[in-house]
Order: sequence, then structure tokens, then C-alpha cells
Amino acid sequence: MANIKLRNTGERLEGQERVAAFLQEQGVLYEHWDTSKLPEELRGNCKINDEQKEQVLSIYEEEIKSLAEPNGYQKWDVIALSDATPNLDELLKKFEQVHVHTEDEVRAIVAGHGIFIIKGSDDTGYFDVELEAGDVISVPVETPHFFTLMDDREVVAVRLFIDPDGWVAHPFKDPEFAQN
Repeated sequence: MANIKLRNTGERLEGQERVAAFLQEQGVLYEHWDTSKLPEELRGNCKINDEQKEQVLSIYEEEIKSLAEPNGYQKWDVIALSDATPNLDELLKKFEQVHVHTEDEVRAIVAGHGIFIIKGSDDTGYFDVELEAGDVISVPVETPHFFTLMDDREVVAVRLFIDPDGWVAHPFKDPEFAQN
């Protein structure tokens, strides 16, 4: 289950209800998918092949469509990152820059962990959303954020897109981020 760390105060928010309420206040969609639907060989496995990625999409077809249809998502895929991923460090550098998108950034974590660092509204400042398997998040359009991995450096996530070509990151220079 997701946890939140407020960077400007160091406060931690835990518990699904508290996390969901905070994210809702920030305009960030948060859901939780049942990872027990995955076969044993996929649970916690972040080194999956293309056939297994298709299996994940098939297993979560109903959940994906429930997000896609009302929000206009046209395409979805699965990304798997681990130390076995070629050029992982270079790939992470691309993700680890504050940026915005012209569409929501939707991720459903099905294995491993990840952190979205998101700029909150008003006095909130930046906050970290630490995600685990089952957590689903949608960072709203034009919201400054970035994504990184936790210490285990492993994640498998379903990604949903409106633009069939996938999302494009637009750099966001923010002096406030350097202070957090």
C-alpha cells in the first residue's frame, strides 16, 4: 500500500484511506488492484519477458478498461525495470528530471516498487508517493513530477496513454524543487 512523505515537513502519511484522501485533495487518482490475481510466477517478479507482459495485460483487462474508457486512454503496455534492464541508469536519468505531460501519467504497479515525486497544490510543496504492488496512480496533466525506483531498483507497471505514441516529457524548471 502506498505511503506519502511530505518533503517540506518530513511528515509521513500511511494507511490506504489517509493516502487516498490526501491524493484526492491533490487531484491525483489513486486505486488499488488485487495482485493475488497474478499467477505465482509473476508475483514480485520484475524480470519478465514480452509474453509475461501480455499475460499481465490480459489478467488486468477489466481494470485497465475501467480506467481507459472514461478517460480516453487509447493504448496501454507493461514496463519492467530491474538491474537486468540494459542501460538502466541512463533510463532512470531520463525519468528523474522534473517534467510535465500534456496528458495524465497513469501507472499501475504490479510488482516491485517506485516513487512518484509530485508538486502539490498551494503550501504542500513536493511530496513522495511510495508505491508498491497493487497501487495505481494517475498524475494529472501539466502537474510537475518525476518517477524513480526505490533501493531494490525493480518495478513492473502497466502504463496507459491517450496519445498512441506514448507520453512525452516536457522539462519543468522549478527552483522550489531544489529546496525540498
